[in-house]
Amino acid sequence: MASKNIKLSDQIRKAVDDCGMSRYRICMELGIAQSTFSRFMSGAWLGVENMDAVANLLGLQIVVRKRKKG
Repeated sequence: MASKNIKLSDQIRKAVDDCGMSRYRICMELGIAQSTFSRFMSGAWLGVENMDAVANLLGLQIVVRKRKKG
């Protein structure tokens, strides 16, 4: 079975949905406009600095897995 490549932005969206904080609270803590964050959650680009801030707030880390040869 081939592993599915999931975009980093989609993984961050899922983490936001699963974190237990409201989107309003995330926006207030980070100073991101609710409209901007809503567009991101609907699939638009957030920008590197804001995406970094969201990942930081949620305590997210990137984990690099070795690719299988074949």
